[in-house]
Amino acid sequence: MSKQVTRVDTLFLHQVDDDYLVVVQRDGKRVLRGKLELKETNAGPRPLRFLVIRKGEETPRDPSQFVELARSASRIRISQQTSTHGREELKAMLDGYQLEALVVRTCRRCSANGRYAPITDETAIKAEHEYVCRDCAVSELEQELSFAGGLTRAAQDRLEELLYETQDLTRITNLLQGELDPDLTKFDTISATTEDVDLVDTADLDIHPNLKSMLTDRFETLLPVQSLAVRNGVLGGDDQLVVSATATGKTLIGELAGIDRMLKGKGKMLFLVPLVALANQKHEDFEERYGHLGKVTIRVGASRINDDGNRFDPNADVIVGTYEGIDHALRTGKDLGDIGTVVIDEVHTLKEEERGHRLDGMISRLKYYCENRAKGRDNYDGAQWIYLSATVGNPKWLGQSLQAKLIEYEDRPVPIERHVTFANGQEKPRIENRLVKRAFDTKSSKGYRGQTIIFTNSRRRCHEISRKLEYNAAPYHAGLDYKRRKRVERQFANQDLAAVVTTAALAAGVDFPASQVIFDTLAMGIEWLSVQEFSQMLGRAGRPDYHDRGTVYLLVEPDAAYHNSMEMTEDEVAFKLLKGEMEEVRTVYDESSAVEETLANIVVAGKKAKSLNDRMLGEVPTTHAVGKLLEWDFIDGLDPTPLGLAITRQFLSPKEAFRILDGIRNGLSPYDIVADLELAEEGR
Repeated sequence: MSKQVTRVDTLFLHQVDDDYLVVVQRDGKRVLRGKLELKETNAGPRPLRFLVIRKGEETPRDPSQFVELARSASRIRISQQTSTHGREELKAMLDGYQLEALVVRTCRRCSANGRYAPITDETAIKAEHEYVCRDCAVSELEQELSFAGGLTRAAQDRLEELLYETQDLTRITNLLQGELDPDLTKFDTISATTEDVDLVDTADLDIHPNLKSMLTDRFETLLPVQSLAVRNGVLGGDDQLVVSATATGKTLIGELAGIDRMLKGKGKMLFLVPLVALANQKHEDFEERYGHLGKVTIRVGASRINDDGNRFDPNADVIVGTYEGIDHALRTGKDLGDIGTVVIDEVHTLKEEERGHRLDGMISRLKYYCENRAKGRDNYDGAQWIYLSATVGNPKWLGQSLQAKLIEYEDRPVPIERHVTFANGQEKPRIENRLVKRAFDTKSSKGYRGQTIIFTNSRRRCHEISRKLEYNAAPYHAGLDYKRRKRVERQFANQDLAAVVTTAALAAGVDFPASQVIFDTLAMGIEWLSVQEFSQMLGRAGRPDYHDRGTVYLLVEPDAAYHNSMEMTEDEVAFKLLKGEMEEVRTVYDESSAVEETLANIVVAGKKAKSLNDRMLGEVPTTHAVGKLLEWDFIDGLDPTPLGLAITRQFLSPKEAFRILDGIRNGLSPYDIVADLELAEEGR
């Protein structure tokens, strides 16, 4: 026995009924557990029986062995949970052997299970009506997590951090039931930041008098990012890439340059955006603002279906369009006239898998159009290019690749609080309802009610959530007709709606001045959000002219995914997005996208198509792409075949083209062919 106890660190005593539990530790590990019974003697309490417990069996030992253990221990501790009589009895017994012990606060659950776990005010965690150690609290939390469906390590780490901070297990487990404790749900705050910029007075701008009078009536000075652009030559025709947060005034930079050049006879302005909803809103804004200075028209993707010329006027002074709408005009050989300024909004779309290569190709084709039109002419020198984005991970590289001067303004007009809470799909609408009501019932110092944008992953879910909200709310997505979308936009602007529930339609910048953004899911369709998309969407929360701060809530369903192709779960994605770095904007070409863009370039530029390929951002394997086009009879030499023309004018990928051809050859009806395409797109 003596050899076994020479290195005993701690001997711990804890009362269990009328006996005392003995726990012996060496190097922080339990090496012995036993039971001690005392007897009263003339000299005071002394050991009567000492039992060693191993594998549930109790083995009697000589009581003197307990005394030997106690004498070899570096320290002796008595649990505070021991009764007053028990503590006095133990101290008297130890005093008889000239041994001292301290009474310490310990975890009752550990003591009951034969473990010594001291706790302090700093480490004790409240669990219902008692205080336990961190290990026991974490163990109980993990049981709760297993009932909730299980969380990834990142989510568990976050909850454990909160557990240690609050020292209250009940508050943490309540989070898993959808309770909104703002002190716990808060992940961080993105501070409001303002760079020191020498602002430009609108009265000092060297612009057309008609535009200048309009501008000076609205503003005395330009905003910081606008001032930076002006001081770096945007009104002198310099190409620029402007990277700045949402609601910092990027759009006006393009308007200033484009309308000024238009009024000075240097060509029309093209303002290009990724989505029809955004194009419609910009068209309406520009019509109202600049309609008296020139003709404003719109060209969206749908224009290629019923292009009767009544809506789209290629001779207009200002053309608002989607990327696809303008690209279709190029692919079909339409004369767009002299273009003085091209504004590409949301230029980070270049990185998107489905649409990035089409934007890259469209920019190259539009530059070719402008350069070709300027040849041999003294009165037209081509277009100025202005690229706008709130989120770019590699702005210097992108600016150099686009041959545009980088104007980067790291500014956040109002702070944004980011919150995370856990809930399943059925609980989420209840939580959203509470958040929407709380925001709408609160007014900012500027007198505006809080309004909410809820992002979800399907049109059906948009309607489902909006119906369950008590305050006025409306769904908003690309499936609604134009009039209904405009009505929703107008109602939100008038503060008649507490919330809109939307898919990706709003993420790209439709102007809804919301104070709060809620992520019902972290997916769009069957794809998880990227860090860039997430940052763009949460940037919709908080506007400097309306709100004192923005608020963002991520409602995370543990262990959830929305399609079997999703490799991660929603809780894993949540912390990746919150902690992740912005992705770089680069266009990557596979065989299909390379073939599609090369065919479009051949249709537009013929034998000069290679030069268009060469200046695109992504590396296009031109020789291989041309070989495939020849093999598939999409081109004859470097001329498109009728099949190739039909494919490129309908923006079909080779796979889609072959699926349609197979359907035609097999006698399928047009409806069956379209259904087949839809099912293929959904991966069925």
